[in-house]
Amino acid sequence: MKLTIDDSAAIPVFQQIIDQIHFAISAGELESNEKLPSIRTVASDLGIAPNTVAKAYRQLEFRGLIRAQDRSGFIVVSGDSDNRYTARGVSADKTEVHDAVDQLEQGLFPGAFCKITEDYLSGDPAKCNVIHADGAGTKSIVAYLWYKETGDAGVFRGIAQDSIVMNLDDLLCVGVDGRILISNTINRNALNCPGEVIAELINGTESFLQSMRDQGVSLYSGGGETADVGDLTGTLVVDSCAVAIMDKRSVITNEISGELVIVGLSSTGQATYEERANSGMGSNGLTSARHDMLCNHYAQQYPEAFDSNVDSSLVYCGPYRLSDPLPRSEFNVGEAILSPTRSYAPVIYRMRETFGEAIKGVVHCSGGGQTKCLRFGRDVHFIKDNLFDVPPLFAAIQEASGTSWQEMYKVFNMGHRMEVYLPPGLAQEAIDIAAWFGIDAQIIGRTEPATSNHLTLTDASGSQHRY
Repeated sequence: MKLTIDDSAAIPVFQQIIDQIHFAISAGELESNEKLPSIRTVASDLGIAPNTVAKAYRQLEFRGLIRAQDRSGFIVVSGDSDNRYTARGVSADKTEVHDAVDQLEQGLFPGAFCKITEDYLSGDPAKCNVIHADGAGTKSIVAYLWYKETGDAGVFRGIAQDSIVMNLDDLLCVGVDGRILISNTINRNALNCPGEVIAELINGTESFLQSMRDQGVSLYSGGGETADVGDLTGTLVVDSCAVAIMDKRSVITNEISGELVIVGLSSTGQATYEERANSGMGSNGLTSARHDMLCNHYAQQYPEAFDSNVDSSLVYCGPYRLSDPLPRSEFNVGEAILSPTRSYAPVIYRMRETFGEAIKGVVHCSGGGQTKCLRFGRDVHFIKDNLFDVPPLFAAIQEASGTSWQEMYKVFNMGHRMEVYLPPGLAQEAIDIAAWFGIDAQIIGRTEPATSNHLTLTDASGSQHRY
């Protein structure tokens, strides 16, 4: 491998190294498992500091293109489609985040879905506090593209809902069923996202909060912040923070064990409290969805809508425009990707009223998709062998990208975004509760005792995947 450095170029030296190695891997000049020159060797050959080479190698490692081999340096990782997610600067399972967070104090109930603390807000020893932050992620960029193409700022109402639901439905997993206070933060490039965008986000927030209150979910606005940060984003980022006080005795601790059934709640269809049918998209995996589905027209017309550091072969490399029909679906591509994230709050509230402490766990299949469950319980073999059929949107993403099914189930919810862990005798009643709200549900699997947490998943074709 020959690397050259152009000292007169505006591109930083470490980025020049990244670009050349990335190209060599993409072009097949560097093959899978081929060993790279050591950091010291590259630094000596180019006459640069070893730290500069190390920085480039770290970025390539994060992209999933190379891997450290203990003391033997770095090797090229297989160039299969599973690396596409990482190569775009995204971590499917956030391993590095969890590695850091897991070193911190875990709160009152270490196994719970969210961190739970003493009731610092009111000082009641019988109560506890839950605070949670999340957002719509890069789904807001798809809304931005829709807005630029159609002039319809109303699309951002769905983004407001996405941001709130990603907090609300995580809180459901610890049993929050009282008052919840929501605060929003909107970071925007004011040149590209003018006042009408902000107005729709604010109005969308209030409308969704009211719709949840109509369903008995006590969700209220605590205000928020809009920041003009054009140097940080070319479009906008929509985040929320939720806080609640609850009784300690009401916490779902997610002490998942063997001999439970897993009831999955479908992410598609139309719930009784939804205004339109849902594609099942949610707010995870949008980086892959937009780049693998949408065509290069969007890269050419809207350079502010992607990171220029990402390899151009991975940027808006799909076959579709937003207005194109989605195969085997009633949606067009834009409608499917932008389908607002469903909240399961009314369903989980009813299940809590019905089953009480018999609910042993609730898992929101968000970051990590169908592998999210692995972070909960202890010494559990999760068996998912009766999953929903793959929704048309996820099938189209897989077809367009060539991503392995093993990776698809790790990135996307693939048909159900909420799962409830119950004794077998309660499964049918749980399914009936979901049906009352117009949501399909079914036993998607079970748990068995094991020596460590692991998952065996059977996909729609009958192939097994192990995690």
